[in-house]
Amino acid sequence: MIDKNLIVMLTWHDVTVANAKELFLECRGAAATHWGFKIEGTTPESMAELIGLMKQAGKRTYIEVLAIDEPTCLKSARLCARCGADHLLGTLYYESVHRVCKEAGIAYSPFVALDPDTRLRAPIGQVVDAVTEAEAKGVDGINLSAFRYLGGDPEELLAAVSGTVEKPFSIAGSVNSFERIDYLKTLPMLGAFTIGGAFFENKFGGSFAEQIDKVCAYLKN
Repeated sequence: MIDKNLIVMLTWHDVTVANAKELFLECRGAAATHWGFKIEGTTPESMAELIGLMKQAGKRTYIEVLAIDEPTCLKSARLCARCGADHLLGTLYYESVHRVCKEAGIAYSPFVALDPDTRLRAPIGQVVDAVTEAEAKGVDGINLSAFRYLGGDPEELLAAVSGTVEKPFSIAGSVNSFERIDYLKTLPMLGAFTIGGAFFENKFGGSFAEQIDKVCAYLKN
């Protein structure tokens, strides 16, 4: 069983919040060491500034990209490289995106098996095959919107992926309760999961920083 890491996302409804910089500075002393946001709601200048502040505070930085067309994904990867992000979550796999990430020293964890509307509906077997194919291309991990899976039971999907992957994978979105975290703790190959909107909606009770600390402490129990 590997350690599970919380990635705090300064995003709500898939957009980086307007006060992301101020919120990070207010909460940088919280227990989480992994922080991220989305390109939406930012500018290249504000992205670079926020990533710089996070790295100055000793955080590992993540940018999540929901786009799946190659031109937008490639543009996003180049922006991540210019801004100094540590890890790109999302996009579908493209060799061009992977090349930019490798040249910039950015870890790359793409989505797999998404439909054109970015929803995950493929049968579990097809998702597992897509995971295996992506790992064979040398990616650093896989990113799954598992709790938004429309093709079957999310927990069955996660169990199948966790039993297949060779590298730790991550989950994006909809981790909104301690009960759900209890399930995540049973997955041997889950390495990280994002929480953004659930903190803004106060699903874990308390201030933003207090919720972060509660989740980080819960992961250690």
